[in-house]
Amino acid sequence: MQPGRWPSGEWATYDPSMSATAPMQRTLAELARAARRWLAGWWGIVRLGAQLLEMALSPSTYSGENWRALAYHIVRDTAPVLAGFTVLTTLISLIVIQIVLVTAVSYGLTQYALEMMVRVLVLELIPIAAALFAALHCTIPHATELATLRAQGGWDAAVRAGADPLRREVLPRVAGGLFSALMLAAVSCTVTLVVAYLSVYGPVASGLPAYTRTVGHVFNPAVSLILGLKIVFLGAAVALVPVASVLDDVRPTRRKTSAELQGLVRMFVVILLIESASLVGNYY
Repeated sequence: MQPGRWPSGEWATYDPSMSATAPMQRTLAELARAARRWLAGWWGIVRLGAQLLEMALSPSTYSGENWRALAYHIVRDTAPVLAGFTVLTTLISLIVIQIVLVTAVSYGLTQYALEMMVRVLVLELIPIAAALFAALHCTIPHATELATLRAQGGWDAAVRAGADPLRREVLPRVAGGLFSALMLAAVSCTVTLVVAYLSVYGPVASGLPAYTRTVGHVFNPAVSLILGLKIVFLGAAVALVPVASVLDDVRPTRRKTSAELQGLVRMFVVILLIESASLVGNYY
C-alpha cells in the first residue's frame, strides 16, 4: 500500500484531529442522552403526580371498587405500624431528651434545653424518620407490586376489563403511603411534645404556662407553616417517587431492579432538597 493511500484505492489526506475529536463527540452524545433520560424521569414523576392529583379531586374516585381499594390501602399502610412507630420514636425521644437535659444542666443552660429538644426532635428528626419508615414499610413494596403487576400482564388485563389501572391500582397505593407518612409524623410529634413536658416538669400542671410559652416561641406562624409543608412534601415524595420511577420504566431491556434503584436515588434527592429548604426557612 502506497503512503497516503487508503486500502480502498482512493486518495485521501489523513487528519489527526478526527481521531481525537471522535471520542469527545461520543462522550458528549452519551452525556446528552443521559441528560435527556434524567429530565424525562423527573418529568414522568411530575406528570404522574398531576394525574393522581386530578383523580384525587374527582368524585368518581370515591365510589364503588375505587373507594374500597383506596380505603383498604390507607388502613393497611397505617394501622399495623402506627403504634409500633410511636413507641419506637417515644423511646428514642426519651433517650435524646435525657442526653440534652443532662448536658444542659452540666453547662448551666437549662433554660434552653426544652427549646433545643423541640427543635431537634419535632422540627427535624421525627418528620424525616416518619417519611423513611413509611417508604420502607409501604411505598417501596408498592412500587415492587406494581412492577410485578405490569410484568405479569395484570396492567393490560385491567385495561381490557374496562378499569383504569391508575385509579384502581396506583392512586390507592400512593394515597396510602402519603397518609401513612402524615399520620406517623403527626402522632409521633404530638407524643414527643407530651414526653418532653413530662421529662422537664413531671406529671404536674404548674409547668404548663412556661411550657406553652417556650413551645409557642418555637412554633411561630412561619415555622409552623414550614413544618406542615415539610411533612406533606416528605410524605408525597416517599409515596410518589418510587412508584413513578417504576411505572416510567417502559423499556423492556432494562431490569426492574434498575428502575427501583433509580427510584430510591430520586427519592433521597427530593428528601435532601426538602430538608435543605426547611433548614433555610427555619434558621436563615
